[in-house]
Amino acid sequence: MLARLRDLIRQADPAVVEEWKWRGVPVWSHAGIITTGETYKAVVKLTFAKGAALEDPSGLFNSSLEGNTRRAIDFPEGAAVDEEALKTLIRAAVALNAARPARAAKKPRSA
Repeated sequence: MLARLRDLIRQADPAVVEEWKWRGVPVWSHAGIITTGETYKAVVKLTFAKGAALEDPSGLFNSSLEGNTRRAIDFPEGAAVDEEALKTLIRAAVALNAARPARAAKKPRSA
């Protein structure tokens, strides 16, 4: 399932950067983190870093709905994936990242 989702993310945004962080969790970024892919026994979870700020007209978000920042989608093994809706969500996350100015590096405090 994770390999399938990886392919869809790359189709949605060919410029996406994939890195492995946090004990082997794949992280996809473009102008900031888009989503992470966590694997569990029963599901693969895509957690969108700024998911609460994204429109989800197809109702893909089904996990981590209570927070003010993140949203997630749990994909049980073998589940049907609405590919076009997922690609639309990925593109919206990229657009949101690109629209927000990058945070300036913090200046060190002088003693």
